[in-house]
Amino acid sequence: MSDLTISERQAGDVTILDLEGKVTIGEGSVALRNAIRRLLGEGKNKILLNLAGVGYIDSSGIGELVSSFTAVNKEGGTLKLLNLTQKIQDLLAITKLLTVFDVYNDEAEALASFN
Repeated sequence: MSDLTISERQAGDVTILDLEGKVTIGEGSVALRNAIRRLLGEGKNKILLNLAGVGYIDSSGIGELVSSFTAVNKEGGTLKLLNLTQKIQDLLAITKLLTVFDVYNDEAEALASFN
């Protein structure tokens, strides 16, 4: 059983991935990588990662967020983050990555920002 479950929903042309669990070295980061690659392969390049259910992320998970962001950008798409926990927000601030990602606390606002 994976430490991370990912469910997918569509809102217009934006794909929302709801992450639940831990994004850590091994299965968690691989599951995220595979989900992003699959979406890009299907031509879905507007992606919103909902991290409300992510209780823990390690350096490998942070690396996977960055590499997902880069992969989506390379395909001419956009990856944004939604509902960061305080812990994850602090981690992204410390690593200076908070300035790299578009981060939202409101799903409707995040979806509107893609247009």
